[in-house]
Amino acid sequence: MKFFELIGNYLLLMSKVFSRPEKVKIYRRRIMAEMESIGLNSIGIVAIISVFMGAVITIQMALNLESPFIPKYLIGYATRESVVLEFSSTVVALILAGKVGSSIASEIGTMRITEQIDALEIMGVNSASYLILPKIISSVLFFPFLTILSTIIGVGGGYVVARFTDVMNVDEYLIGIRYSFNTFYITYALVKAAVFAFLITSVSGFYGFYAQGNSLEVGRASTKAVVSSSIAILVFNLILTKLLLT
Repeated sequence: MKFFELIGNYLLLMSKVFSRPEKVKIYRRRIMAEMESIGLNSIGIVAIISVFMGAVITIQMALNLESPFIPKYLIGYATRESVVLEFSSTVVALILAGKVGSSIASEIGTMRITEQIDALEIMGVNSASYLILPKIISSVLFFPFLTILSTIIGVGGGYVVARFTDVMNVDEYLIGIRYSFNTFYITYALVKAAVFAFLITSVSGFYGFYAQGNSLEVGRASTKAVVSSSIAILVFNLILTKLLLT
């Protein structure tokens, strides 16, 4: 029953979040600020993780596809498919759930226990929409860009391995990257990135908004936000894969 109560409270909060904004100019400024906080500040960690994961995937594919009957260019093909279909959207989203989700839950939770949210409501401000909606919009707009960036850097990491090691020939890697490319897979990855962005920000905002007690409870709310958003990402990854690819 507690699970259904959580779902009900989450849906009620989302109905408040998506009510009509009172002052569009304020929301526009907050969206730009959140894009910097949520999006631009995440580029570094996404780039570092992507280049190493692309390199590791290439090495693993080369080791597991060692056979005279398997063309070497399939290593590049398998690396590209792994990065585009799963890593650049799902794995990056799970990483950002820890970074972005905990930050959002802590920020809003701190405002709750210090009664800043109560002050906003006393002034007649829709606190749920004012605090959470700009985060949702900025993340939904920016996460697909991070997915594209992760894809490019991940494939580039594989290229670095092929270029500077003896794992495989760089020309064969490039042939594999271009081999049998399905453009819909990019659309699939971007759709997943947008959905995961919404889940991370809305779930984290929910736990932060209903935090109670002291700073320890803010920490617990942050932990719950990361765990719940990660589970939601995995569940919706399965659902979206079933709907879009089968």
